[in-house]
Amino acid sequence: MLDQSAWPRVRRLLRYLEQFKGCFSSRLQRTSLRRYLQGLLGDSPRKSMQAMLERVTDPGHYQTFQHFITHATWDWQPVWRRLLELLPVREGMLIIDDTSFPKQGTHSVGVARQYCGALGKIANCQVATTALLWAKGRAWILGAELYLPNEWTRDRARCDRVYVPRTIRFQEKWRLAMTLLRRARAAGVTVTAVLADAAYGDVTVFRETLHRLHLPYALGISSHLTVFGARPRLALPVVGLRGGRPPTRFQLLDEVTPIAVSQLVATLPARAWRRVTWRNEHQATRWRAEFLAVRVTPAHQWRAGRLAPEVWLLAQRPVAGTRVAKYFFIHLPATTPLKQLVWLAHQRWAIEQQYEQLKDELGLDHFEGRTYPGWHRHVVLTAVAYTFLQQERSRTRGHPLTFPAVRALVCEVFTALYFAAHPKQVDYIIQLRRHLPLRI
Repeated sequence: MLDQSAWPRVRRLLRYLEQFKGCFSSRLQRTSLRRYLQGLLGDSPRKSMQAMLERVTDPGHYQTFQHFITHATWDWQPVWRRLLELLPVREGMLIIDDTSFPKQGTHSVGVARQYCGALGKIANCQVATTALLWAKGRAWILGAELYLPNEWTRDRARCDRVYVPRTIRFQEKWRLAMTLLRRARAAGVTVTAVLADAAYGDVTVFRETLHRLHLPYALGISSHLTVFGARPRLALPVVGLRGGRPPTRFQLLDEVTPIAVSQLVATLPARAWRRVTWRNEHQATRWRAEFLAVRVTPAHQWRAGRLAPEVWLLAQRPVAGTRVAKYFFIHLPATTPLKQLVWLAHQRWAIEQQYEQLKDELGLDHFEGRTYPGWHRHVVLTAVAYTFLQQERSRTRGHPLTFPAVRALVCEVFTALYFAAHPKQVDYIIQLRRHLPLRI
């Protein structure tokens, strides 16, 4: 007899999938949705379509399964919008980051020689910009956009072979990140802060946009970025008496000059460093390092008469160390305590947990198709599965379920669904058990 505790999960899963019904135009597509999610949530170590289909309780034809991802007519954007509407958590920190997918060959969409975080070096890979909502110790994926390098967007014939829409143009990763941010806010998600690494923190326009949106942030930055240690005053360009081309660059009235953040930190006294201990939510490990925080004005576009808003410069180094390991720009009030600055800067640890679960448990990077639509469909369905699992985890009290444990529970759900649809199979197994020493 089936475990009765599985039936509530069956009902929750069916209700959850029913809410995406409007995103798919036919019964066959809705059936394929259930099969694909079963494959993602299954125990197959490899989440390629062939491997998943072998573990699905009611597999159907492989051609139908593959067609659902690669050539069917459904659009992934409505699925993302519906997923954002159903998100049970509506407020939290937005973590922007890149994730990479190592690939062989050159035919898969977006593949190029570029930095691959999964390998820690320049390699052949795809790269995606992702947005994660971090709230109350739990991660929720909000969106993902595939980055297409210039070498792809300039080659129309190459794009056509993998069905890249002709409306797609080259966009920097920070622009993809802003698209994800705007979509989340448009869906009613309240963003309390934005976190990202130096690939985004070094981009002046990205920081300026966050200021215009009045969003706090903690962004990693490179050591060579320049700042003013004190708020400078600017003078209008002085028109010369001899005529000629009028000057357009503003002048500094005070004896201050832009300085690299690494040089500024090196000039500060040893007593400016403070030792801070912190612990990330739901982690037993306590971390310790030395930090220095000072108010600075990023030195960009001042010659055009525009001074950037004042922000915190946070520097981090190991305990008893002398070499600074990390630098951050943090947009919080001038009265913010050092410990709060440190805590916010280190909330990006959640992104590593998300990628580990999405890749190792749900096969985010296992997709073997080559097309633009196929990649996006696989990713959004992975997000749908991930969100359901996170909802199931949030229902537990006391010690939360581990990700593999809750996935095993959902596998039990699909087994229960199969036997509910094929009751004669239960009778067959019971009869078989009477004659063979089966351990079931």
